[in-house]
Amino acid sequence: MTGTLRAEGVRDPLDAADVARRVRDGRALDARDALAVLRTPDDATLGLVAAAGVLRRRHFGSAVKVNYLVNLKSGLCPEDCTYCSQRLGSAAQILKYTWLQPREAIEQAARGIQGGASRVCLVASGKGPTDRDVGRVAGMVEQLKAGHPDVEVCACLGILKDGQAERLRASGVDAYNHNLNTAESKYQDICTTHDYADRVATVQHARRAGLSPCSGLIVGMGESDEQLVEAVFALRDLGSDSIPVNFLMPFDGTPLAGTWELTPLRCLRILAMVRLACPDKELRLAGGREMHLRSLQATALEVANSLFLGDYLTSEGQSAEADLAMIADAGFSILGHDGGAAASSPAVRRRGAGTDAAPNA
Repeated sequence: MTGTLRAEGVRDPLDAADVARRVRDGRALDARDALAVLRTPDDATLGLVAAAGVLRRRHFGSAVKVNYLVNLKSGLCPEDCTYCSQRLGSAAQILKYTWLQPREAIEQAARGIQGGASRVCLVASGKGPTDRDVGRVAGMVEQLKAGHPDVEVCACLGILKDGQAERLRASGVDAYNHNLNTAESKYQDICTTHDYADRVATVQHARRAGLSPCSGLIVGMGESDEQLVEAVFALRDLGSDSIPVNFLMPFDGTPLAGTWELTPLRCLRILAMVRLACPDKELRLAGGREMHLRSLQATALEVANSLFLGDYLTSEGQSAEADLAMIADAGFSILGHDGGAAASSPAVRRRGAGTDAAPNA
């Protein structure tokens, strides 16, 4: 789905339960209903969440999949993505370092697994990896899988070249993350150093190599409702198995500093629209959830079935202890852990976010 959707013909008022029922019965969410979901009044938003939550429960029960980020290489990126604290020319106060040693990366991953993570995401800044970089990551994955054979590993290294996805798959990587971030019609506003088509091609390349495609959004960057629908429908058409939704963190020192467009209820409506458009896909609360959902994070788990534990790439998140307590208090269980309780929570601050480490989605 390309181009900007037209607003004419939006159905109003929305019968959220009826829309969810039609999706449950196999009818794909259409653009008019998707726009109506985004324009649901505040006082009807919790009803929308309940309706979309029926689909979440149908496909995922009460389980929450916990993901853990390891920032292998921070900052120093040649790309000019306006939202990113690691971008070329960024004045954001973040940690900058080249590749972690394999031992440190594996230790950090192990702490996340101990805290309940069933997927570890290995992330490196930059436009894309060299073949040497791919070999470095492949070696880390082989070591990690040797000690934790059941953990899923998702790599996020940027735009891939021929043969690189296949090398990652052979090493034991299960999934590859490369977010579309926004609509094709919006993309030129947020990046000029690569094209939207480059991102689509990388997701397709990863799928062809046997990697599960993970691709999502950043919301709150000035996109219209029509562009939000365009982006989500593009992810649906692309066949993304997991969809992380990031809420813009307007870092000082980046072009989007001071951009505050989201409210907690707006975030819930966006998540509900994604769930209705992609009812059986993993929907993940990602960067900025604490900042924008605030006290409604647990409510968001009624439609999202996945989250990142603790910190993100260059910013601190809610503590791992608070994340695990939030999941349990809301009546959810952690995927892969009987009774919903992990053994213990990891020391997430050592990963490199914030100022305590020696690494957004």
